Amino acid sequence: MEVLWTQGPANSEQVRHALGPKNPLKDSTIRTILRRLQAKGYVRHEVHGRTYVYSGVETPGKFAVGAVRQIINRFCGGSLEQLLIGLVENEVVDRAELQQLARKIARAKPASKGE
Repeated sequence: MEVLWTQGPANSEQVRHALGPKNPLKDSTIRTILRRLQAKGYVRHEVHGRTYVYSGVETPGKFAVGAVRQIINRFCGGSLEQLLIGLVENEVVDRAELQQLARKIARAKPASKGE
């Protein structure tokens, strides 16, 4: 996903090349991953000649929000409070950071549900 977000639309060979020597994967593995991401609705493709060119469906921010929602639903019984308490208790976020975020949220203009 990071390759598609930073470099824009790409075919499987371009994705494999962008991952470089730190992530040596075969082209067939990259194609499989891209197909699975497409099946989950994270990427789409266009056909250019005989080549599939993939692009991300969502922005990184929207993708992250969806991932966090899945975590909340799957591991926290749908409770945002449970997630936040777990982050503090496991020292991922300290109380001061959480309090600062709470102040920012309190000052933020509420968005309508349609936005």
